[in-house]
Formats: sequence, structure tokens, C-alpha cells
Amino acid sequence: MFVSMKEMLNHAHENKYAVMAVNCVNMEQVKACVESAEEECSPIILNISPRQMREHGHSYVLTPMVRSIAERAAVPVAFNLDHGAAYQDFVTALQSGFSSVMIDASSCDFEENVRRTQMIAALAHGCGKSCEAELGHVGNADAGDDSNSDYYTNPEQAREFVKRTHCDCLAVAIGTAHGSYPKGMIPKLDFERLTLLANTLDIPLVLHGGSGAGEENIRKAVACGINKINVNTDVMAHAVAETGQALKENPEYGYMDLCMRCEDAMKDFIKSYMRMIGSSMRYTFERTAGAEFD
Repeated sequence: MFVSMKEMLNHAHENKYAVMAVNCVNMEQVKACVESAEEECSPIILNISPRQMREHGHSYVLTPMVRSIAERAAVPVAFNLDHGAAYQDFVTALQSGFSSVMIDASSCDFEENVRRTQMIAALAHGCGKSCEAELGHVGNADAGDDSNSDYYTNPEQAREFVKRTHCDCLAVAIGTAHGSYPKGMIPKLDFERLTLLANTLDIPLVLHGGSGAGEENIRKAVACGINKINVNTDVMAHAVAETGQALKENPEYGYMDLCMRCEDAMKDFIKSYMRMIGSSMRYTFERTAGAEFD
């Protein structure tokens, strides 16, 4: 089922679990996500960023495919623009049929972030879609700015931000980062801040930089109030590793067989992540009575 991200995350918020949001740029990733969700009886969010759309997963190709696969699925599937910045990003996403958009104006000052988010939230809501925003700044692991607490989300600012912008969910900065951490490094997360944010705000909270953050951190983040976790680097790394292993075993490996093997490797990881964040078995499908959340 192709559904609203707001509806999906509100259920996660009410029932204290998180939904995985995976960046997808091709058919194999879309299928791996949706098939994993069906096998785990879990909701799933498919993400794509403007850069990924420009360079590979063009919206005119990916959106019809996502909708076709999602509408045949027995579990809820949402399609979200990840880290939109330019106004045209949002227009393209909403016109082509995304179910939600994320406005990332976190590098702006507070008032400019509010202004831009107000505009995009109103645009999305006017189209019957949902809007994610970000307050605080989730940095890049290779830049080392994940540990700078000056970038972390301020709970009182967040209260004002949500009230003024009417965003449907909020990405918060508590110590994770985008990309790959140095080998052996596990980030230190500010769970006290996260708990205060969850107690201050009555909306779903989002954790960006879910790759490489450590199982203990992820489980605790969900327990403290995170309802959506973005994962990109780890999923793609599993596909790359499987490609290398397959070609090492057989340099003449056929392309279609290679795609299928990568898809299976991604599914193994995605399903284990769903179980870790508590979204598995949250959805039942009754052939006689229709589908509904537990």
C-alpha cells in the first residue's frame, strides 16, 4: 500500500517503535526494501535525495516504479524526498507523486529555517502530503562534526519550531552523522537530550545517520523516542561487498544474477535492522478483513 508518511510515523510514535527509511536509487533497492517489509510485516519508507535523483534515480523513472510496487504490497510503503533544499526539488517530488518531502534548512539560522520550513510544509499539506524538517545539524562523519554539541537540537527551540512550522516530524541532532565513521568508531549519542526532546514535542522524531551508529545506540534511541531512522551507507555497502564477493568467486558472473544476489544481501541486512528497531510484525494482513496496523 502506498501511504502517507505522517500516518505511518504517527502509528510508530504512539506504539514506541521506529520505521526504517532507506535511500533507493534503482529497482533492486526498491524491491529489496518492499520485499523485506512484506516478509517482516513491517512498514517501510523509501528515500531519495535530490543529488541521487539528478545523477541516477531520476524521478520520472523511479516514482512510477515505486508506486507500482508499493500499491501491490500488503504493507504500508511511503516515498520521501530526502534532504530537499531548492524549491524546485519539492515541486518535482510533489508533482511526480512522492508521499512526503523533507526540507533541510538546518544550515540556516533559526528564523530562516522556520521561514523555509513553513513554506514547504504548507506546500506539501496543500497537496495532501506530509513534511519532515530538521533542527540542529546532523554533520558528516568524515568531517568529524558529529561530536560538536553546538550543532545539537535545542529542545525549547524545537518546541517553538514545530509550533510555527507545522512540520509532521522532526529530524534531530544528537550525535549521529551521515556517511561512514572511521573504522572501529561508534558515536556517543546524547540520550538525555533526546529524552527531553521526546518529552517536549508530541510528534515523531527522526534520526539521520543510522548507518554505523551501533546496535546499542540504535535500540536505545528508539526506546528514548526515535520513530524514523534513515539508513543509506550501510545498505549500499552490503550491495558493494556482495558484488565483490560474487565476482571474486566467479569473474564471469552474469549481470542479472549479480543484481539478484545483491538484492538478497540487502534484504538480509534490512530485515535484521527492522527487527532491531521494533517495526517487524507491526502489521497484519487479513485476506478476509483487509489490512490494518496491530
